[in-house]
Amino acid sequence: MSEYRLQRFRRGWAIARYLGGKRVERRQLAATSSGAAASEFHRIVAEVSRPDRMTVEMIWDAYRQDRDGRPIATTMGFERKAVLAHFGDMTPDDITDETCRAYARHRRSVGRKDGTVWTELGHLRTALKWAERTKRIAQASHIERPQKPPAKDRYLTREEAEVLLDATLMPHIRLFVILAITTAARASALLDLTWDRCDMERRLIHLGNPDAKGRRKGRATVPMNDTARAALAEAKMGARSPFVIEWAGAKVGKVRKGIESATRRAGLENVSPHVLRHTAAVWMAESGTPMSEIAQYLGHTSTAVTERVYARFAGLSARRRELTGVWEYAECSQVQRNPRPGRECAQGILRPCTRREQAWTKRVANQGHFVHTGGVTGSIPVAPTI
Repeated sequence: MSEYRLQRFRRGWAIARYLGGKRVERRQLAATSSGAAASEFHRIVAEVSRPDRMTVEMIWDAYRQDRDGRPIATTMGFERKAVLAHFGDMTPDDITDETCRAYARHRRSVGRKDGTVWTELGHLRTALKWAERTKRIAQASHIERPQKPPAKDRYLTREEAEVLLDATLMPHIRLFVILAITTAARASALLDLTWDRCDMERRLIHLGNPDAKGRRKGRATVPMNDTARAALAEAKMGARSPFVIEWAGAKVGKVRKGIESATRRAGLENVSPHVLRHTAAVWMAESGTPMSEIAQYLGHTSTAVTERVYARFAGLSARRRELTGVWEYAECSQVQRNPRPGRECAQGILRPCTRREQAWTKRVANQGHFVHTGGVTGSIPVAPTI
């Protein structure tokens, strides 16, 4: 098998081919600097090493190897069997819209949802684009995907969160739930968290891992509230490893099954590690936390993403309390039928709205506000559009 080396040659650089330890060929490179020579060297090696027929399986495995150590490489390892069973022997030129549709139909027939198919075909497209960019193939094929399903909007109320915590029996799962809700961190960030990044004195948690290889999604430094600090202090007393989330002295790889077990015991549905992160962001938005601050918690590089998902929850707690107060004041079994405007009944009931007020209230309801109007003592609760 040929081996290629970059060498100095005639005050410049050359690429040399060795066979059995003996140089059999050498070619002068156009580049003069070391950096440009290295780029030209790698480009030539990629071209001469490229097989005549580059299959999807070759591209998929080469891309995973290039992304080794990153979460996408792990995910594509799980998807490999399903994707390559359909596309593996094809070349990029063999892929058409119909082959993509056939793959989607097959995956649906075995119970996979469109969201899963959308992700799998997206990874295939990413691998082909990478192969095109690295000159392994001339052009990446178009990958047709099913329509992306709408994002799940499940989040916990405070009552549900308390019930979930009460039903969480394993200490490492309980600690994960507390940290996920109090920091809005991704599951991977919490599972990678080590004690040296938990500053108990300054009450800060540094979610970013300085030793991580490759690119990572944004990880913030977040404050440690009283609940998180108490849970961390208790866990640290029995710590047997450098990792905050541990079991039997070893790092925990996944918590999904533990969360699912606690969810069943609590009588809840559709609770996942991501739901806990989403819950934290919703609670912050409801309490009036600025979108820029929520974006920092979530590790978003732009507030546009944060606003698109969470702006509709902004200040909702205050408005909900306002609405609750109005309805509590209005609850009564003895409502006077037609009291004169501006008067209350003996039970403190607000007078009914006039038709003009009802029509005006209906118009402003679509604006998503709690509107107060009516007579001297009247208040009209209007539910926001959520």
